[in-house]
Amino acid sequence: MIAFLTGSFARKTPSYVHIDVHGVGYEVQISLNTYTHIQDKESGTLHTHLLVREDAQILFGFGDEAEKALFLQLITVSGVGANTARVMLSYMKPDELSRAIVQGNAKVLESIKGIGRKTAERIVVELRDKLAKQP
Repeated sequence: MIAFLTGSFARKTPSYVHIDVHGVGYEVQISLNTYTHIQDKESGTLHTHLLVREDAQILFGFGDEAEKALFLQLITVSGVGANTARVMLSYMKPDELSRAIVQGNAKVLESIKGIGRKTAERIVVELRDKLAKQP
């Protein structure tokens, strides 16, 4: 597993970056939140999660451990895949998203593209207690 990558940003877009780590270029999917965090930097560290599927291996990168931790919680929910979790983290900052879930505010989650009422309610039910216990 690749826990993090440190290197220079060869290319940055709002949805992915190419990070050069000692001559090896990695394409890493990111949220808008992470893009905002790194957009003015020429180099840096991305905390990563490697998603291995039958047809692809996809790296997701995060500007900090808190965003990565919330992403990992979100993808445990039935119906929430990695791309949906990335979109959720693009619409809201991790602390705002976590707060909405802990407060049971499914309406806020429904305002995110791709999240319907049932999925929003499922996220609240499955993650509310887990996130409330975190510092």
